[in-house]
This record gives sequence, C-alpha cells and structure tokens, in this order.
Amino acid sequence: MVGNPKKMSMRELENMTRRYATEISIVIGPERDIPAPDVYTNAQTMARIMDTYSMTVGSTQLGVVTGKPLQIGGSQGRSEATARGVQFVTREACREKKIALKGARVAVQGFGNAGSVAARLLGEDGATIIAVSDSSGGICNTRGLDITAVLAHKEATGSLRGYREAEAISNEKLLELECEVLVPAALENQITDGNAGRIRARIVAEAANGPTTPGADEILHKNGVFLIPDILANAGGVTVSYFEWVQSLQAFFWEEAQVNHHLEKVMTRAFNEVLAIAKKFNVHMRTAAYILAVGRVAEATRIRGIYP
Repeated sequence: MVGNPKKMSMRELENMTRRYATEISIVIGPERDIPAPDVYTNAQTMARIMDTYSMTVGSTQLGVVTGKPLQIGGSQGRSEATARGVQFVTREACREKKIALKGARVAVQGFGNAGSVAARLLGEDGATIIAVSDSSGGICNTRGLDITAVLAHKEATGSLRGYREAEAISNEKLLELECEVLVPAALENQITDGNAGRIRARIVAEAANGPTTPGADEILHKNGVFLIPDILANAGGVTVSYFEWVQSLQAFFWEEAQVNHHLEKVMTRAFNEVLAIAKKFNVHMRTAAYILAVGRVAEATRIRGIYP
C-alpha cells in the first residue's frame, strides 16, 4: 500500500494500521517479532497494533509492541531514548577525541523525534547548536540556536522555514558546516562518496539509519573524522524498547531515572567495547561494531552447538 501519512485523516491512518496489523499478526507476538515506532509512526500507531493483535488472540498482550503510550504499558523515557543514546555516545566520543562538549558546535540534519531531542539534550550539555534542518530545509546561526524557540516555531508553522533568528541553509550545506559534531538524523545515504570529502565535522554521530554510504565511510576515516555508526549511535531506542518489553511482561514499571540510568550504562559500555576493537584492529568504528556483533553470535553458536 502506498500513501502519504501527512495527508491522511486519523480514521484513514487507523484503518490502514489495523488492517496491516491484522495481516502481520501471524508473525508478531510478545515472544516473536515485536514492532516499534519509526518514520511516520508514533505511540498511537503502536497502541492500535497492540489492540488489534490483542483482539485477535483474545487477551491483552502488552508485550507485542514497544513505544506504546504510558497509559497502556509504555515505558518512561522511551520517546527520548534514541536521542538520549546519541547524547551518551557523543559524550564518550568527545572524551576520546579530547573535545570539550561544552561549547562544541553541533549541526543536526533532521528535526524529527531523534534530531530535535538530540539537539535539545546536547544543548543541555552545553553544546552550541549552530544548525538544524527538516525536510523543508535548514536554519543556521553560528552564535547558536535557541532550540526551545525553534521547536515552538516548528510547532506553530509546521516547518523550520521562516525562523527569524537564523539564516536559511540547505540540508546538503548543513552537512558540510565546520563544526565539532555532526548528527545525521534524517534519511539514509546523506553522506556519500560525492560529499564525504567536504565533511568538516570532527565527530559524526549517526542518529538516522544508514546515513553514510560504505564508500563515504572510508573517506571519512581517511580524513580523520570519528564516526559513531548507526548500529551503535541510535541503539538507545531499541535498548529502551527492550526495557519496555521486560516491563510489559512483568507488569512492573520503572521510573524514568531508572530507565535513563540503565540506558547510559548500556550505551557507554557498548561504545567502549567497540572503541577497544577499533583500536586493536586499526579499523573504523563501523567495522569494529560488526566485528563485535559477529563475534558474539559466533561465540553463542559455538557454546550452544548445532542441532541436531
């Protein structure tokens, strides 16, 4: 099915979601595949999937999805989890590269849930957010943007266009700004062989899925850009989804401070494990993350053995 969620009514979105949930009900479940929100979906979408699945099996199944509203078994901290994970690994990357996060210039491509929250959280850490963008284009102020005001502007107008305290900038130019930290939080394939050589950030933290092509990876690494790959940088969302699943199964829910504390421990440990492999084998962080992941699967397979 092809449709534009931005142009669909609430009833149309609900009908489409429930129909889709019905079709995939044979492959999802609390102990099978567990959907979570992504582009153009939200907590309400997850509520409809959970309800549809529950009606199908005849009992309420909180654990069939994550990213649910708090009122029906969602987790505190889930909506900010992807961005908060980006915040935690960016802190670690700055320590590794001996960059003071306080005062560091940050550019964020993409101003949806991940990008806007990442901008706010990094700003709370003292970073100077110099540019942000959405699908309509970007805005830039080298003296720093007031993210609260920018969020209010977007809420009122529907886009970043026309924000008075900044200059307009394209999504493409935003990527090439001189800054300490670049956060691609939009769509895939934004940093390519064609523009990777013009990236002037010292750290790239991939909040989006697949924003950097394989060829661009090599160019960035050669140019000394420290890239935190998506498999690590944006893992906060799926990590807190796991926390939510655990809470849903137990019907025992945590306070937000507890969620964030556990998330920070997981993200910080994962960053340092990947960094250690990158240094050991002299590879960039994405390859190091793959080495770690494949090694874990191989070791688990070795220990369990092969049946029959």
